[in-house]
Formats: sequence, C-alpha cells, structure tokens
Amino acid sequence: MNQFTISTVKWFAGFLLLVSYSFGCEGTLCAESRPNVIVILTDDQGYGDVGFRGNLKINTPHLDRMAEKSIELTRFYCSPVCAPTRASLLTGRNYYRTGVIHTSRGGAKMQGEEVTVAELLQQAGYQTGIFGKWHLGDNYPMRPQDQGFAESLIHKSGGIGQSPDQPNSYFHPKLWKNGVAFQSTGYCTDVFFDAALDFIDRQTKTEKPFFVYLATNAPHTPLEIAESYWKPYQRQGLDETTARVYGMITNLDENIGKLLSHLERSALAEKTVVLFLGDNGPQQKRYTGGLRGRKSWTYEGGIRVPCLAQWPGHFREGEKIDQIAAHIDLMPTLLALTETRCPESLKLDGVDLSPLLTGRKEKLPARSLFFQVHRGLTPQRYQNYAVVTERFKLAGYPGTFGTENLLLQAEPVLEFYDLSTDPGEQKNVLHSHPETVKALLKQYEDWFSEMKATRNFEPGLIVIDREQENPSILCRYQDGSFQKGVSEGWMVKIVRSGLYRIKINRKTAKPGRLSVNWQGRTLHDFLSPGESAAEFELKAGTGLLDIWFQAEGEDRVYPGDNSSLGDVVLTRIK
Repeated sequence: MNQFTISTVKWFAGFLLLVSYSFGCEGTLCAESRPNVIVILTDDQGYGDVGFRGNLKINTPHLDRMAEKSIELTRFYCSPVCAPTRASLLTGRNYYRTGVIHTSRGGAKMQGEEVTVAELLQQAGYQTGIFGKWHLGDNYPMRPQDQGFAESLIHKSGGIGQSPDQPNSYFHPKLWKNGVAFQSTGYCTDVFFDAALDFIDRQTKTEKPFFVYLATNAPHTPLEIAESYWKPYQRQGLDETTARVYGMITNLDENIGKLLSHLERSALAEKTVVLFLGDNGPQQKRYTGGLRGRKSWTYEGGIRVPCLAQWPGHFREGEKIDQIAAHIDLMPTLLALTETRCPESLKLDGVDLSPLLTGRKEKLPARSLFFQVHRGLTPQRYQNYAVVTERFKLAGYPGTFGTENLLLQAEPVLEFYDLSTDPGEQKNVLHSHPETVKALLKQYEDWFSEMKATRNFEPGLIVIDREQENPSILCRYQDGSFQKGVSEGWMVKIVRSGLYRIKINRKTAKPGRLSVNWQGRTLHDFLSPGESAAEFELKAGTGLLDIWFQAEGEDRVYPGDNSSLGDVVLTRIK
C-alpha cells in the first residue's frame, strides 16, 4: 500500500466518524460528556511489583489506594516484551499483524497504515497526547505524530540511553517534543508526569475530552534513580538491583498519586477513565507473587501484569475480576466507553471489557489468548509461544526468546499446565489431557498461519519523504534490518529521486570510503580524516538501503551492538 493510499484510508475513516458525530450520538455519552481517558503503562513492572499484589517489601501506597477504589483485573496478560505489548495495546490487534516482530534490530517498526486508538479518538474530537515511551518506530510514518497523537514528549528507541540518543541519562534526559529535540530538566518519570499534567490543564480550558497515554520507561534499565529512593530498600536487606527497581517504582507511585490528586482537585476524577498496567514481567529476578518466569518468557511471570481500571461512579470499586483479559482488549474497551465508532473494515482481535467493568455482565464468552515472541525477523512456528484459556495453558519451547533460528524438533517441545490448580506452573500435565492439548495446538497453528497471512511478518517501512521528515535519522541497532546479528541496512521507500547528503557516525578519524548500495547499484565517495558526510544521487524506489564507512586498508565493520556506530543522518538537498 503506497503512502497516498494510507493517508486516504485514514482520512476516509476519520471523515465517517466525524459525520456520525455531527448528526448526534447514541446512548448517554454525547460529545460534551464523553469521559477523558488516561492510560498509564509502565516498563518491566511485573505482577508482583506492587503492594496490592502481596509484595510486603515494596512501598506503593498510592497504587494500593487506587486498587481499593478500582476494579483489578487479576488475570491480565501482555506480551513478554515491550514493543509487542505497545502495538497490541494501541491497535487492539495481535502484534504480528502490525509489523512489529520483537524489540530492536528492525523488529519494532509498526506499519504506518495501522490505525491506533489515538487516531480514532482524535477523529472523534479528543485531544491526544503521549508522554514517555513509544517504541514502535522513530521514522515517518511510524512516529506518534503520524499515529494520532497531537502532542508528544518521548524518548526514541527502546529506552533512554539506547541508540540513537547516546549519551543520555534518566536525569535531565534528552527527549523529543513534537518531533524536535528537547532538553528536559529533572528525573525522567517526573518530567513525563509533569508534562501530562500540563497537557491535561490546557485541555480542560478548551472543554474538550482528552486521551493521555503515559508510558513510562521506568523501571526499565538502566536502573538510575536518586539514592534517597533506593537506599532505604537496601537498608532493608534487598540487593542493590532490586532496591533500585523498587526505588524507581516508589517514585512512579508518587507521580501516580500526584496525578490522581490533581484529577480530584480539578473535578475531573468522575469524568476520567484511568487505567494502570505493566507491559510485561520483571527483567530481573525478584518477587513475582508465586508466578514462574520473568520478562521474555511465556510462563505466567513473563506475561501476567498488574492492571487496574478506575472510573468513579461508573466502575465498581474494590472488585477483582479473574477472567482472562489482555492488552488487545484495551482499544475496543476504550472505544466502547467513549462511544467512538470503529471502522467496520478494521479487524480487531480484542474484546470489549466494558460490560465487566460497569457490571452489565458477569462473564464474557470463553476464548483463547495467544502469545509468542523471539529474536529474528522471521518468527518460527512453536518457538516461545503460549495459548492461555480460563483454565489451561499450552506452551511451546518456553524460554527461547533470545535464540534466533532455533533448530526445531520434528515434534515441538510442549508443556501443558492446569492454571486453576497450578498457577505457578510447577507440574507439566501434558499427557493427562491429550484431547485438550490437541485442540489448543490446533488453535495455535491456525493462529500462527493467520498472523503470517496478514503481512507475512513484514516490519514497517521507513519512508524517506522531505515533506514529512527531513532529515531522516536512521538508527542501525534499533531500525536496521539484521540477519544473524549482522546489520544489512534499512528497508526504506524513497518517495522522490534527488540529491541526498549522507552523514554517518563512523567514530574514527581514519580516511576511507563512504559507500551506498541502493537499487542494485553501489556508489562510493572518499572521506578525508575528520569528514563524515558526502552527497549522493538516489532514485525513488523501495528496497534495502545499505550505507557504511570502510577505513582505508581495513575490512568492512558490521556494527551489531546497541551503539550509535553506523547511524546515518539522511537529508534531501534537492
């Protein structure tokens, strides 16, 4: 689908929504009374990283109080790692459909034509803002401003301090505000919450509903936090790593308390849906509430996360819902709560949870949830997957996230658990329920085939278009195409032929050649010591754009680590 078609489809969907609102709204939620929405998504905060889940060593009083006034979804699932969860949450679709494959090395680029909840809410009259982590592509057409967010304050890549924003720190981080580099002041979590509060105050003056996506990078590594937060935990006898994580969560908890108090003081609490959840299990080994595994695993500890839903006067308070639910359900749920129409052509995988939250229904129809993720741009059937039902769970090759091109056996390695009696997954009962195993295996195989048929697991394409983004910053580690740990360049579409200035981060003063391979043709230019850029004529087209610097008398170096070596700034001159 070309970029003109993408824009046309999105425009038409928005036009239909606007027309529908122009002629009135159904039900009780008209434009002036639709609720505001705040989604708080934390990074690597697992099921046991809150006090209300039985962790006696962590200090989260504001979240614990929120749990008392919210509905807690006790069996809420996300993907085992960051970017897949974010793609599913924002689109209501299994992330394999969206072009997201994993978290880096070309695997975290959502297709530009995907429709997000932010886009639909924006088209329905909501003011939309994102504050924190995006992690679904840093180039057009995959940026927040391309996907429905009118205001954005984010870091690039998968985390602060990762390529391309190096060096960087959680203290006074370099961020990107509405697509422009921005030097912030303060601790990252404080910065994001303060910006969100400012955004809320500005929208309140307009009397328009708002959607705030507050996606923190805490408590993801690096574990940077002031000593005043983590030292008290260390004095309790916790190791420094756990103490730092808990300190980051305590700071996060304080900000959530500040946000909720602000809603109360501003008379917005009863007008605002607030959702809180984590994106996957903990990265490090610590308390998990008895669940097995952690981040990147498809065991429960890797995919079950804390989840609270609060809307005073509308949601029941202090209740626990133990039905399975997942990230894919948030978009259809929010669309229902805000009475925002979804285009009929848009295929959603999630279900609307609002009947449970409002008490209109006690149970939703039985279903299966599917999870899978591993390194490499070509997902393999059976690797590191799980199928979860209300009672059972079937897992394949669990714990193989980091293995690219796993040599699969003729018969897949499977594990099967009865979660109703064994939520900690300690007893593999694969041979006790042969018919159920067979049925769930068939469901998974059909699901995998459907996911592949959607886009053949093709990540989003970077579009080089001066009218939309100039220059384009091409980050090798995050957005390049990798095979077996080797960067091969970037999959791009150059919209217009022209003269381009290419600047490469080569980190050496030696002379050598700057080379560009594009559309089957390799071009070279000599760089003297201290030079890092040259100009090349590039034709319009789609394909793999490979750019590298090779020092004189040396072999080509293929950067593969999380550094900015080999990153490129591509500027169209004419």
